[in-house]
Formats: sequence, C-alpha cells, structure tokens
Amino acid sequence: MAALLYRLGRFSACRRLRVLAAWVLLLALAVAGVAASGAKTDDEFRIPGTESQQALDVLEQKFPAAGGTSAQVVFRAPEGATVTTAAARAAIGEAVEAAATAPQVAAAIDPFTAGTVSPDGRVALAQVQYAVQRGELEDTAVDGLDRLLAPARDAGLQTVVGGDALGTTGVAVGPKELIGVVVALIVLLVTFGSALAAGMTLISALVGVAVGLAGLLSLTELITLSSTAPTLALMIGLAVGLDYSLFILSRHRAQLADGDDLDDSIGRATGTAGSAVVFAGLTVVIAMAGLSVVRIPFLTVMGLAASVTVVVAVAIAVTLLPALMGFAGERLRPRPGSRSARAAGAQAALDGGAHPAHAAPARPFGERWARVVVAKPLLTVAVIVLGLGAMALPARELALALPDNGSAAPESGQREAYDEISASFGPGFNGPLLVLVEGPGGREALQQAAGQAAAAVRALPNVVTASEPQLNEQGDAAIVQVVPGTGPTADETKGLVQAIRGEAGQLEARTGTTLAVTGSTAVGIDVSDRLGDALLPFACVVVGLALVLLLLVFRSVVVPVKAAVGFLLSVGAAFGVVVAVFQWGWLDAVLGVHTTGPVISFLPIIVIAVLFGLAMDYEVFLVSRIREDFVHRGDAHDAILSGSRHAARVVTAAALIMFSVFASFATSEDSTIKPMAIALAFGVLADAFLVRMTLVPAVLALFGRTAWWIPRWLDRVVPRVDIEGESLARQPQPAAPVPAGRSAS
Repeated sequence: MAALLYRLGRFSACRRLRVLAAWVLLLALAVAGVAASGAKTDDEFRIPGTESQQALDVLEQKFPAAGGTSAQVVFRAPEGATVTTAAARAAIGEAVEAAATAPQVAAAIDPFTAGTVSPDGRVALAQVQYAVQRGELEDTAVDGLDRLLAPARDAGLQTVVGGDALGTTGVAVGPKELIGVVVALIVLLVTFGSALAAGMTLISALVGVAVGLAGLLSLTELITLSSTAPTLALMIGLAVGLDYSLFILSRHRAQLADGDDLDDSIGRATGTAGSAVVFAGLTVVIAMAGLSVVRIPFLTVMGLAASVTVVVAVAIAVTLLPALMGFAGERLRPRPGSRSARAAGAQAALDGGAHPAHAAPARPFGERWARVVVAKPLLTVAVIVLGLGAMALPARELALALPDNGSAAPESGQREAYDEISASFGPGFNGPLLVLVEGPGGREALQQAAGQAAAAVRALPNVVTASEPQLNEQGDAAIVQVVPGTGPTADETKGLVQAIRGEAGQLEARTGTTLAVTGSTAVGIDVSDRLGDALLPFACVVVGLALVLLLLVFRSVVVPVKAAVGFLLSVGAAFGVVVAVFQWGWLDAVLGVHTTGPVISFLPIIVIAVLFGLAMDYEVFLVSRIREDFVHRGDAHDAILSGSRHAARVVTAAALIMFSVFASFATSEDSTIKPMAIALAFGVLADAFLVRMTLVPAVLALFGRTAWWIPRWLDRVVPRVDIEGESLARQPQPAAPVPAGRSAS
C-alpha cells in the first residue's frame, strides 16, 4: 500500500497540470449534471413492507384524494369575535372555495361542513387535500394556497397554513454554517504557521466537497434523495476532507523541515500518511454504507451519499493534494528559524534520543500529556471509563420519533398552526390516524363492517373521535379517520396504534374484512420501530467489519478491541448529551433548542455510523504513528511517547476542525440536523481528547509489547498491509539537497 501510494504521490506531483485539469473537468461535469437534473429532493419517508406503507399505497390507488399529502388552514377571529358570524362564515367559505382551485389540490373541506370549529367559536380548521405526496408538490403549491386566503384576511380573520405539506423541507446552508469553515481555517493557520499550507488544505477539501455534492445532486433523477442527505454529506465530506489533507500535508512539511528532497517527500508523505488516510476513509465508508443493513431506502441513500463524499475526499488527498504540493514546491519548506522549523528540529532531536541532562529541546505538549497518562495507566483508564460512563447514563431515556411541525422553528407558519390546533382542538388533530377497511362482500357489507370497526375504535382509550366510514367509488374499500387524544410523537399515540392493530384480528374474523392503520403518524411509528429493531444488527455489522480492517492494518488483537470499546464510550456519552439537551432541556436556551421531546428516529444510527468512522480516523492517525515507531525501533513505551509527540498536534487540529464544522451546523433550526450536529460535535471532542489521546496511550502502556501481539496462525492468514512505510525504508534514498527557493514562514 505504502509503495503504491508513494508512486501515485510522485506521479501526481510530476504530472500536476494533468491531475489538476482532470479534477477541474470532473467538477465541471458534475456541475453540469446538477443543472440538467434540477437537484430536486424528496423528504417522504417510505418504508416498504410495513403495514402503514402498504395501506398508504392502497390509499393512493383507491382514494387518490386521501393518498396525497394535506395542509391545514387555521382561521382565527379577533379578540371578542367568533368565526360563526355570517360575515366570517361567508369569508371562510369563499377562501375554502378558492383554495380548492390551488395547484395540485384535490379537495378543500369547509370547517363548518366537517364540524372543525373550536368550542369557543374563535377558531375554524379547514382541511386541504393534495393529489400528490409532499415530495411531488410544486414549489408554488403552498404559496399559491396562502395567497388564495385573502378573502378571509380582508374580513379581519387571521390565517395560517400548516400540516404535513409544510413539513421540514431540508436545510439551507447559510452564513452560520460557514462559520465552521472560518474556524477551520484559523486552526490550520495556527497548526501550520503558513498561509500557503492552510490555504492548500482548505482548497483541496472544498474541491472534494464540491465534486462529491455536485455528483450526488446530479443523480436525483435516478435516485430518491432526501434533503437531509446532502447536508449530512456536506458535513462529513468537509470534515474528513480537511482532516485528510491536514494529515498528509503536515507530514510533508515535517519531512521538508528535516531536509528531505521535495519530490521524495511528497511521495513519502502520500505513502505513509496517505496509507493511514486510505484506511481511515475505508472505516468511514464501511460505517456509512452499513446503513443499508437497516433496509430503509432513504437511509441507505443517505449513507451511500455520505460515502461518496468520503471516497472523493480520499481521492483528492492522494492525487490533487500532491499535485498542489508540487505547484507550491520549496515554498512549503519551513524557513530556517521559523516556528515550524524549530518544532521539526526539536522533534528530530527527541527522536535522536537527546537526554534531558544535555539541554534537550522542550518536549511538545502531546508527549508531555502522554507521559502523564502512561505514568498511571490504570488510574487513567478508570477515570476515563467511569467519567464517560456517567455521561452516558441519560442515554437510557433516549426517545425517538419522526419530526413533525411541533418541532419546527417557533416563528414558522407550520409551528404556529400546530400550536393553534393543539390549543383549540387538541394535539391529536395534528396527527390523525387513518384506518383502512377492505372487503370483497359488496358496498353494503363493507359499510356495515367499517361501521363496526369505527365503533370498536371509539371504545378504545385515548380516542377523541372516529369518523363515519367513507367508501370509495368502487365500494371495495373504506377509511375511518381517528383523532387521538395525544400528539403524533406521544407514547400514548403509539399505544393507540398498537391497540387498533390488536383489535383488527377480531374484527377481521368477524366481518371477513382486512384492517390496516396508516397516515403520517402511523408511518412515523413504523419507521421508529424498524430503526429500533435494526440498531443492534447494524452496530454489529459495522463494528465487526471495522474490527477486521483494524486487525488487518495493525496486526494486533488488543488495538481493534480497545478501539471499539473506546468508541462505545464516546457514542454513549454523545447520546447522553442529546437526552440532557433535547429531552431534559439542559442548556436549551443557550443552544437554541425551542422544543424538548423525542429526537429524530434515525439519529442513533446516523451518529453511530459517522462517529465510528471519525473515531477510527483518529485511531489510525495516532496508532499508526505509534506502531510505525514500534516497528522501526522496537520499544513499546518509547513508541507511545514518540507517536503521541508526532501525532497529537495533528489529531488535536483535526478534532477541532471536525468540532467547528459540526458545531456550525448545530446553529440550524432544522429539528433533524440540530441534534445530530450537537451529538457529533460533542462526540468528536470526547473521542479525540478523552479516548484516543488519553485512554488509548494508557491501554497501550498497560499491555506493553503485548498490545502488538497477534496469534501465529492469524498472522499467517491475515494479509500484510504496509502503512508504516517499511517498504519505503528499504528503497535507496536520494541525497537531501540544500533547501533552495523561497521558504514559507
């Protein structure tokens, strides 16, 4: 691996114009693909095989109007007035008739016909049913509906539009999200002490993100892409792109400071640090692609989308970055006397074994921290394990659900409508259930059976009302609308869905019909259940594959097991923070959390996938340097100190970059991205500083040389992968030239 990447790095540097032209052409093709496809996303959650989804598919065929998405129009009279006056009723009727003519609207139901007027007479609720699902709505559909409500507003009524049609529509990346890029640039400037090196790292990462995202969005005609998928891909692609370029470029500058030949240094940095980048990227890809184990299409696409940006980031790091290093030439070599040159000289002196008694250079903080850790390794392990374990305790109360308009931003129209409906009619009106009744016995028999079903449902706890059955034109299907007493994400609503499904068997045996519960609320419940059932198999598959990969890379039994245990501590603590903030309300005002309650149902799987991949990045970055020193020098204790000395600064910078990127997305008002970003931001800090830079050296010190033990039979079976550069060490070395040309400060 190292020899192959060495040749690739040198080739990219020598043929830098061709490499740069190839990436520019690829970016242009991807952008052209976006323009051709329109980059349209679809936020509809479809779970093939679930009862709610199967019933929803039947509704689309037999009740076209009921099978689409819907909007709710709230009419509110001023203080001291009611909506039941003749003038108000006429204005509302005119507005509802106009709403029925809006684009893609199948029907608009007058609140006085449906009986949806609040007991105090101040609020009326009209239902607008679309003929298509939310993902198929035209951009002007809801805006056109709002404009048609002018007659009601002219009559002095307040109007607001809510409902499923106005559900979360994705995340717009704005100035707040770009703060992370600015912070990342500052971290790079401090780390390198060179504007040129920092700029190259940022440019290569941004090119990778642009190519990956543009290529992904150009495929929206062929795949169903949720609006969350590009946002997740952007977060992951930007973070790993910066980290991978940082790791390789820092190795290159350190070698230049030691006096290495320019082209040889580019090749060696790509061969050694690039090998670690390739395997780190593989762990992220395995984790994200592992989302396909869940067998939920939109989640599979989300994971594959993030994988694409990671693959592009790795490709950029081992091809375009060496080309850019070739363009920069000697300007990347630290100037004699600069901070970077002094640091490299100190590293070289320490690697040469300078003794403290002979005026040894000051030891970097990474090594000083490692010395503290390995001095009392058992105590360190106990403190970290107990501390992270305590932080993970709230995770036992993690509650999951799909987001609804109750978690939207307080100033949004859909949130205003949601709150008004809850206050005037009850929270269940925001998420009614649909019971589908099918039977072959003819219209009269079906009418009778559906009536029995409605009566049975009315008798269940937590039911506010169950409508009279409505039959389709063919007379072979009927629907009953059920309004729960609790909101769409409440546990009591889930219990009601289970109770109706429990009653279905008896009703089917008695009437010969089939019953199914569907609607957006039932779909959300089924999604959460499917995700909960898939969590353990997913974790086993992803962690198992990554353990095999780490075994292959490090040829050790202890290192992969220790890496997995450390990850479990990090992810548990991240989930604990999510519960404390988003369910208990800790620091909610500081973090801009407007509503507490369940978090998005696929958060655990996404956070596990992303955080595991990033945790393995830090594991590979740090432990590969420790193993490299152990392979070359054979002293397990000194290898820990030397590896920490070389890698701690890079791991620290990488973690701060990751944190800044995720933290910038934590400013989003989107109820899907915000908890995910906060979980990842905290998880990255905990994993990098508490697990990888503290727990890992302590565990390696406890095991000593045994940490690198592997059974002989396994050693013979496992292929050898060279990421320490042993093959490069055996190659003849060119004479180091006297540094020439301009030097970077």
